[in-house]
Amino acid sequence: MRLIPTGSQTAGPFFRFGLDRPEWSDLTAGGKAAGKTIRIEGRVVDGDGAPVPDALLEIWQANAVGKYAHSEDRQEKPLDPNFRGFGRCATDGEGRYHFVTIRPGAVPGRGNAMQAPHVNLRVFARGLLKHVTTRVYFPGEALNATDPVLSTVEDLSRRRTLIADGASADGSPTVYRFDIVLQGKGETVFFDI
Repeated sequence: MRLIPTGSQTAGPFFRFGLDRPEWSDLTAGGKAAGKTIRIEGRVVDGDGAPVPDALLEIWQANAVGKYAHSEDRQEKPLDPNFRGFGRCATDGEGRYHFVTIRPGAVPGRGNAMQAPHVNLRVFARGLLKHVTTRVYFPGEALNATDPVLSTVEDLSRRRTLIADGASADGSPTVYRFDIVLQGKGETVFFDI
């Protein structure tokens, strides 16, 4: 018997069934985490602008003082016991997602160059043989101008895809909108990591 190779396929869409944990979209322990509570929301769309209804997003970030809850972060900064620094959210039928988190502090990068406050974001979706990774930066942040990762994106229109739109309302968390375009016109910048 001779085996004939078959074409590769993506391993999904099983994300909602196997990996969705709705409670993981709130990184603040119900509002107990130290720092400014924010909401990051948006849509995931494909190259035609159609919503991706079965994507899974993961975020990881530093706490309000700029320390990751990770053994490799050896900074002399405190960890927040009410902030885990990792979240997961599945998109709904319209490709929408949201996270409740805190605004992260700045963190040192290579050579101790300070990185602007940001949230790392990874997207898993049907049609992707490998997940894609991007960052969410915040508008009006002074460190954006010198961030060593953001400054590698020379095309200003492409760099704009990494900066969320922000708005706030009295007495409620600041809401940042961050739409993710997987390909085509206005494609979000993704990084190889």
